[in-house]
Amino acid sequence: MPLWVMWWNALQMLRPAFSRLPTFLWFATTVAGFTVRTEHLGVTSIVRALKLNARCYSKLIKNMHSSAVRLDELNALWTRVVLKLFPSPIRVNGRRVLVGDGIKAPKRGKKMPGVKLLHQQSESNNKSEYITGHSIQAVCVLVQVLNSVLAVPLGMRIHEGLVWSNRDRRTLLDKMLSLINILDVSEPFYFVGDAYYAAGKMAEGLLAAGNHLITRVKSNAVAYEPHVAQGPTKRGRPRLYGRKIALKCLLDVKAGTQQLASPVYGEQDVILSYVVRDLMWRPTGRIARFIAVTHPSRGSCLLMSTDSSLSAADIVRLYGLRFKIEHTFKQAVRSIGTFAYHFWMKSMKPRPRRSGNQHLHRESQQYRDGVTKKIQAYHVFMQAGVISQGLLQYLAAVASTQVWSSFGSWLRTIRAGVAPSEFVVAGALRNTLPQFLLNNREEASIAKFIGDHQNLDTVEIFAVAA
Repeated sequence: MPLWVMWWNALQMLRPAFSRLPTFLWFATTVAGFTVRTEHLGVTSIVRALKLNARCYSKLIKNMHSSAVRLDELNALWTRVVLKLFPSPIRVNGRRVLVGDGIKAPKRGKKMPGVKLLHQQSESNNKSEYITGHSIQAVCVLVQVLNSVLAVPLGMRIHEGLVWSNRDRRTLLDKMLSLINILDVSEPFYFVGDAYYAAGKMAEGLLAAGNHLITRVKSNAVAYEPHVAQGPTKRGRPRLYGRKIALKCLLDVKAGTQQLASPVYGEQDVILSYVVRDLMWRPTGRIARFIAVTHPSRGSCLLMSTDSSLSAADIVRLYGLRFKIEHTFKQAVRSIGTFAYHFWMKSMKPRPRRSGNQHLHRESQQYRDGVTKKIQAYHVFMQAGVISQGLLQYLAAVASTQVWSSFGSWLRTIRAGVAPSEFVVAGALRNTLPQFLLNNREEASIAKFIGDHQNLDTVEIFAVAA
């Protein structure tokens, strides 16, 4: 089956999330543009990549602002499609594995809602300490593709920069839980996050839905031994917490230290030393499993799982896979252009440089509606990038042989058993797009739709290339 036919069969499962068929077809055109474009210049690059008529520029922008795109329903439907399409999900104890993290997208627009001064806590010297832009949180699901593990993006949201009410006390943790609820993952899962998500609010929100948290805890974290009652009980609430333990002390414990071959992705012939303790974690008031891991070259860290039945090897392995979301972010920025939107709000009051949150509770309803519409457009644009990247990963998983045969270019090293990257799959789709548009107009409505909106001056170029 041709690559584009497989691409379209997967994409048209999202049709129920759109109120009108033309809205869905324009959105599918946007996803196709994300897939084949070679430059990240917003909607302009989509028009150029697909050889569309110039008047399609305004139609694409209008479609991203349309209320016919039911964004939350699109997120939930895309999640179900991903869980259905990928044949080999990562499972531990019968649970899927989700990974969450945040990314900061630089933006300098004075009339872009949600843009604020952001502090980057990364240890990389290549990143400036402060930038202005959008603070975004994302959730991915881990899947096995050949000998590789991929983090397939499910959804992204801008979670900072706007304050809608002076009574709104939600934190980024609350908004991450809200995003997870929007995705509506029907099966139980483990959520893997960095030390920022090692908080009681995050753990309790996951546990209430039957899910579990795996994360790293900070070096100053503490836990408690379960209290063992001695003698007759007294009146009042039974005591829960025993002796207080500074978790970093577990790194110096010699008694009970165990060793195992490193289960971390990509490591071989590495032996880890670790100590496991099941202790009371005060933020949740429950037993959690803590692991102090020492790596021979990378140092030590403290890991935690709210599932005390999970083995130490599984906890280390799953946290070691957390970096896969960083790779997904890298591909989203460099190959897909997921954050390359430039929509300004004409009626917005210009924001000064290096400003903080934008408070809207004293603005008029018309102004608030304009901000809501613009944020919706940002999210639709990002979701189109998310879906484009997910479909590229899907084709890498199920049609890697066809991808390599259609790539039509040269790579210095092609590793056996490693899935082709988004860059390679996009190149294969770019090479086969003319044949798809010319030969599949009857079978795939998107081929006819794009063909009807192309610039007639460039149709001959497509015909010659085919």
